[in-house]
Amino acid sequence: MRHLLSTRDLSRDDALLLLDTAEDMAEVSTREVRKLPVLRGTTVVNLFYEDSTRTRISFEAAEKRLSADVINFAAKGSSVSKGESLKDTAQTLRAIGADAVVIRHPASGAPQLLAERGWIDTPILNAGDGTHEHPTQALLDAFTIRRRRHGAGARGKDLAGEHVVIVGDILHSRVARSNVWLLTTLGARVTLVAPPTLLPVDTSLWPARTTHDLDEALADSPTAVMALRIQAERMTDAYFPNTREYAKFWGLGEARFRRLPERTFVMHPGPMNRGLEISSVAADSDRSTILDQVANGVSVRMAALYLLCAGARDGETAAARTTNQAATEEGTK
Repeated sequence: MRHLLSTRDLSRDDALLLLDTAEDMAEVSTREVRKLPVLRGTTVVNLFYEDSTRTRISFEAAEKRLSADVINFAAKGSSVSKGESLKDTAQTLRAIGADAVVIRHPASGAPQLLAERGWIDTPILNAGDGTHEHPTQALLDAFTIRRRRHGAGARGKDLAGEHVVIVGDILHSRVARSNVWLLTTLGARVTLVAPPTLLPVDTSLWPARTTHDLDEALADSPTAVMALRIQAERMTDAYFPNTREYAKFWGLGEARFRRLPERTFVMHPGPMNRGLEISSVAADSDRSTILDQVANGVSVRMAALYLLCAGARDGETAAARTTNQAATEEGTK
């Protein structure tokens, strides 16, 4: 892999390599010293044109645990607010010696543009572009599902036979799009649930079933139900009459949560609107993986950065390489 732009581009082998490498990184996170030297001397720039908390902090934590030098760039307060183009910003990053760029941008396709135009010749990691994709979120979701089903260290296993229900603002959700492609590639079955106004006009090419009836989808014994946030900041019209109606028909309220099949656990990419798309009872229950998703995001992003910026030797896991490198460094002291 040269870049990580879209889950639609990932083969099953690529996806499993990322998830298996994330298992190595998760093991590192349990050590007394949770830092690896594999990206020492590598400069990673976090280029965020949109506000972010979880994704930005998660990437920064991953970069620092890999010993990279980190530069955080926010569009607010920078030359971007004065009209600087993406091209000029990219060329500035190249001039200062950036070795990799993590980009979040409100325009769909911006990371692809950065990767293809040759303005900067480094690995590009898409941290969310418009309503298009958010590949590392989908990877951490798949990682979380696999761990919940098969336990930690479940290397080589895909998600064949699993059923994931994704409910909420599908229309504006890059998380939903990335999950549809990745979960399907890994063998899972995906059902999308939303009011008619919050589904894309045409999903005929998406490898997922769509319905407006959440209770009907939940009756099909899903492995997980993932609630999505209503993205009011991307809405210019009224997409449903009121929040009470939305919560009644498409929210994971307390009553609906208690009727879930025993095997079903609850997911949410955050941030949550408690009382709208999800109740506190569901979000805070022992069947919730929401905090696991946050923790797993660091391991997954460590894996992506490692594979794109360092690469693994043939036949050698990330854990083995980092152990061998540490031993080599110790021997040269």
